[in-house]
Amino acid sequence: MVKELIINSTPAGVTIALIEDKQLVELHKEQINNNYAVGDIYLGRIKKIMPGLNAAFVDVGYEKDAFLHYFDLGPQVQSLIKLTKIKRNGSVTGTLLDNLKLEADINKAGKISDVLSKNMLLPVQIAKEPISTKGPRLSSDLSIAGRYVVLVPFSNTISISKKIKSNTERNRLKKIIESIKPQNFGVIIRTVSEGRGVAEMQKDLLDLVAKWETFIKKLPTAEPSKRVWGEMDRSSTLIRDILNPDFTNVYVSTPELYDDIRSYVHDISPEMEKIVKLYKHKEPVFEHFGIEKQIKNAFGKTVNLPGGAYLVVEHTEALHVIDVNSGNRTASKENQEENALQVNKEAAKEIARQLRLRDMGGIVVIDFIDMHKPTNRKILFDYLRELMLLDRAKHTILPPSKFGLVQITRQRVRPEMNIVTVEKCPACGGTGEIKASIVLMDDIENNLNYILSEQNEKGVTLCVHPYIEAYITKGIFNLQRRWFFKYGQWVKVKAQPAYHLTEFHFISSKDEEIKL
Repeated sequence: MVKELIINSTPAGVTIALIEDKQLVELHKEQINNNYAVGDIYLGRIKKIMPGLNAAFVDVGYEKDAFLHYFDLGPQVQSLIKLTKIKRNGSVTGTLLDNLKLEADINKAGKISDVLSKNMLLPVQIAKEPISTKGPRLSSDLSIAGRYVVLVPFSNTISISKKIKSNTERNRLKKIIESIKPQNFGVIIRTVSEGRGVAEMQKDLLDLVAKWETFIKKLPTAEPSKRVWGEMDRSSTLIRDILNPDFTNVYVSTPELYDDIRSYVHDISPEMEKIVKLYKHKEPVFEHFGIEKQIKNAFGKTVNLPGGAYLVVEHTEALHVIDVNSGNRTASKENQEENALQVNKEAAKEIARQLRLRDMGGIVVIDFIDMHKPTNRKILFDYLRELMLLDRAKHTILPPSKFGLVQITRQRVRPEMNIVTVEKCPACGGTGEIKASIVLMDDIENNLNYILSEQNEKGVTLCVHPYIEAYITKGIFNLQRRWFFKYGQWVKVKAQPAYHLTEFHFISSKDEEIKL
């Protein structure tokens, strides 16, 4: 599988497209000054304790208070509160946790009112970005992610990704981390660390420790409800998480961003620095690689499949419904079951792509074409699960129900990617209605009277649809001649095939449009 990243930088922000075998599978947008990105740490102020929800609402500077549930406090939240008080009082120097005596873990079944109180200051991390009408979702179980490891303060546990299967490799990685990790810091070893040497692991861990020290240095003087430490930009974060030897190219549209990304790739994976390339063609980068067309084809309500079948995608606040239709795909009655399986498998492949592409989260219900054989339903279920292994978001897939529905829950940490694929009608302005054609000539004559009589314009040209131009100019006693006798000057009439029927514009003698 050939993978490429196309990064398009504009004044409004950065758009990142992940391409697999020339097909768009993920699209990410980062706006300039995105202050509530996943991973950012804020000094939150507890605004309201909600015992019924066992949660608190926290002021982090967003227009709506953020949500912090008891389960997201983290077992060592008391140690975090203690460290915050010490640093804010300025009584202890140092940025690591060697001299800090850790508090006991909180009770898993406890109450939030026993831990937090109103107006308390607590460092919190964005776990979910603001979505729709909801504020951010928070966690006080802080962690800082790197390329090979994740640093977890107030813990001494070393965890290893389950995707690393070899016991020998797991033991090797654990020994490396045990020998280099600071005291009172836990570490999660990521999948990409498999096969990496001591120097690479140590460099990554030291980078994370440096980021923690930056956070601690800012904590004493940080303003409540303000960001204390921020994650990297979206493009660097994405490269950190997914870059592997399968990637052949990373194209960047601007020299400034190219230098930043090339420098970052050099730091984390020097052997792959050469795949970062500056895009130099004149046409826009997304058009050159055919991404713009793929976006328009993939984000509509109806998504067509190569075999003639199609999907209908509907969205609500927390639920997405995808209906599979066979369309013009035909087969004989004897092959109806086999045909349904083929259409469903084709649809499953596109659905797995759509979930990643639109970043659809929450509950997804898929109405596949009914199949009567249990073996075929199992084939479809296993095929969908295999396709979803490429999805980095946490998800759960349930087998087809009695009604042929497949239910998927998928982690949602950012707003769903929504691209407008239709354009507003120039004739009706999106209302579905246009001005009555019977009053068109009245409008033209009223405006013409105002321009010639009241503004005393000379050498005016009227631009209209060819049908209207013919109506005005054809015949011996046409409208154009009548206007000449009425206003004492000749009004040029010009046909514009690109205009819709009721569109008209007046042009002055200086070739400038006369604004009405």
